[in-house]
Amino acid sequence: MIDVDAALRPFYDRLVSDVGGLDLYDAHTHIGANDPDGFRQTPEELLAWLAPVDARGVVFPMHEPDGYPEANDTAMAAAADSDGRLVAFCRVDPRAEPVAEAARCLDAGARGIKLHPRAERFTLSEPTVRDIVALAHERHAPVLIHAGRGIPALGRDTVELSGEFTDATLILAHCAISDIAWLWRALPEHPNVLIDTSWWHPSDLTALFALAPPGNVVWASDSPYGQPLPSAVMALRCALQAGLTPGQVQEVAGRQLARVLDGEAPRHAGPPPGAAAARALDPLVERVIAHLTTTIGRAFGRTDYAETLDLARLACAVGVDMPNARLFSEVLELLDLFEENREPPPDGRPLPLAARFLLMALFLARTPDVPLPDRPGSPAPTRDGARPGDGVFHGGLSPAEFPGAER
Repeated sequence: MIDVDAALRPFYDRLVSDVGGLDLYDAHTHIGANDPDGFRQTPEELLAWLAPVDARGVVFPMHEPDGYPEANDTAMAAAADSDGRLVAFCRVDPRAEPVAEAARCLDAGARGIKLHPRAERFTLSEPTVRDIVALAHERHAPVLIHAGRGIPALGRDTVELSGEFTDATLILAHCAISDIAWLWRALPEHPNVLIDTSWWHPSDLTALFALAPPGNVVWASDSPYGQPLPSAVMALRCALQAGLTPGQVQEVAGRQLARVLDGEAPRHAGPPPGAAAARALDPLVERVIAHLTTTIGRAFGRTDYAETLDLARLACAVGVDMPNARLFSEVLELLDLFEENREPPPDGRPLPLAARFLLMALFLARTPDVPLPDRPGSPAPTRDGARPGDGVFHGGLSPAEFPGAER
């Protein structure tokens, strides 16, 4: 299996060069071995993923069906042993004495609190959630909240809580996908509501960066579901595509989070670029985006994605004389890497690491105005280079073996 980080490193190095350096601080990582979804990560594995980009990270437990006190102790011990690379958040269940557990952990060195309404099956309107946020307000601590799909009224309740408890910073994970359609309009009046970037679709992230104040956005990988280096490239390319300045990208990448973890209030980082800053996409590029989005959606849903992946390849066959020919070449190279390296990972994780190449291809297509690294050898964007298929992939992994993720 190819080293994914090494293969994608040129994209990261070009990004660092273009914005004048990055001090990455990952707002959202996990450790644990008991999550029912099958993902696992040790503290050592997490640190190994952070190391190539010299990043720090916030760490908290994965889903623990039997409760969180022991898992919180493990996260705090991992942070204490990390030479400053990690800080711990405690994870609490609102129906299991959450305020006492959160206070215990904050007293023991935890720097914030994690809530997962979907896994623990609660809403933010429940009285104990208000008590948790009140504690965070008292301690000037952040609360990171899972904000994926299927959670009613999450954004509305977050806005209400943030207005009442202004010294608590509430971080909505996963691009606040449940509410971002309207939530961006409320953010200027709620500087203590932040949104993390741990999400898989570039259109959602580009909309977030175009419409939300950059001071309200923090970078996150969701490791082990994402990994720091590719997650940073994907999110921060979207930031540049949407029109953020290098200084604003640096705020998103880590400066704002570091401030919050030190107990400070989030700092205003200027206005958002606005929807007008987003340029219209080349319709030939839009075709690649559409077919790759369908491919990834089918893969997550464990259905056959052979045909749509072949269509994405064929959509790249625009010829060598087109304005975005180099972009199409890079997309084809990433699709080749995906097909060539799709064997199941040796540690038994459900999602192959090679999926990073497929996701990166989608993000590359959605950020055509962001400079590319110098990488010779990518296939020409012609029909011959597109390798139209016979419905059979070349990597040896069937669609049924490429499962989806909760997130």
